Amino acid sequence: MALKYRKRPVEIEAMQFTDETKDQVLNFVTCNCQPSFRKGKPVMVIQTLEGDMTACLGDWIIKGVQGEFYPVKNDIFELTYEKVDED
Repeated sequence: MALKYRKRPVEIEAMQFTDETKDQVLNFVTCNCQPSFRKGKPVMVIQTLEGDMTACLGDWIIKGVQGEFYPVKNDIFELTYEKVDED
């Protein structure tokens, strides 16, 4: 019988990759990433623990618990994460 597990609550840092924030996102990502264009739109190829991943406009770039970076599609990000109130 399979056991059930719940993901531990972890606070992460993230920025959404948009036309307006692309320069700030490039400064945020401290790992090896390559800005590029696909079909005339900016993309970022980010070296992740699982290999190279491409971030498209609208994706979120997450800094993980070990300082790693990776892209997450906006719909998955909204289902998985909620904003932390900073008091």
